[in-house]
Amino acid sequence: MAKFVLQRLAMVPIVLWAVATLVFFMIKLIPGDPARVAAGRSATIEQVEAMREKLGLTKPLFEQYFSFLSQTVQGDLGTSIFTFRPVLVDLMQVLPSSIELVFAAMLINLFIAIPLGIVTALVRGSRTDFVLRLLTLIGATVPVFWLGLVLQYLLGAKLKIVPISGQKPSGVQIERVTGMTTLDAFISGDIMLFTQTLRYLALPAFVLSLAFIAVSARTLRSGMINVLDSDYVKLARAKGVSEIRMVSKHALRNAILPTFTILGMQVGWMLGSTVLVESIFGRQGIGSYATTAVLQKDIFAVISVVLVMGIVVTVLNLLVDIGHKLIDPRLRVSGG
Repeated sequence: MAKFVLQRLAMVPIVLWAVATLVFFMIKLIPGDPARVAAGRSATIEQVEAMREKLGLTKPLFEQYFSFLSQTVQGDLGTSIFTFRPVLVDLMQVLPSSIELVFAAMLINLFIAIPLGIVTALVRGSRTDFVLRLLTLIGATVPVFWLGLVLQYLLGAKLKIVPISGQKPSGVQIERVTGMTTLDAFISGDIMLFTQTLRYLALPAFVLSLAFIAVSARTLRSGMINVLDSDYVKLARAKGVSEIRMVSKHALRNAILPTFTILGMQVGWMLGSTVLVESIFGRQGIGSYATTAVLQKDIFAVISVVLVMGIVVTVLNLLVDIGHKLIDPRLRVSGG
């Protein structure tokens, strides 16, 4: 296991270098002048040229590239041309909010997708199976931005069940400890405020999770059907093992591996999908930060956001592989 982990960790710098290189040169192809953006619309030609010199944009392209790599290795992600703060500081401000949103969406995903996948596998071919699979398919195909706006109108504006946008009640100050609004409200000891922040989180988390629920449920359903048709499950049923015990102890553990892989990857995908959800619901996170960075052609900010997402996906891949070995003893056998 230690050798396996070390081999996978050795791949992380290579993956991140490839991602950073690709994004760096792609950003250079986007039309627009970052020096003009940083200097402001009313800046003179001299001021723009001075800003270009300050940002290092007068250097040859590959010199800029190697300078960027050198700074990144040293932990310096550059300075945002929009906020004029170190990008690392900006990311530390917005990342906890996105982690909070992704965590809540993943919880919703797990609590709905796993029971849904099990039920549809047990009643496969029935009318219930057809209806549930149809609903999950619809959930996977509905555009996130459209669904978010519709639910905002119905649940927020009309029924007033949840707030329309934001992360906390207007005018309320919460002491920043972790950067996650709900957790900071809980730490403050104000249960009423904690409940209010959960209401602000519920709708965007559900919208973010919906497409992923469909994928997880369908993957688990396929795995469960294959396992339920296997000989050892038939033998367990013949011996009189209860359906609940048979599903939880025998079938689910073997069917969960493909779904476990999907769930691990979905965390990274969700982090990337926060761009639309945070924009719709007015949340300040890495998604809205990335949107602003792209529109402003904030080179260092865009590359840093992609690097963070690359780190998340790479680490999750490693954790998923380790989890596979822990769940399935066959993978721990040499050559397994």
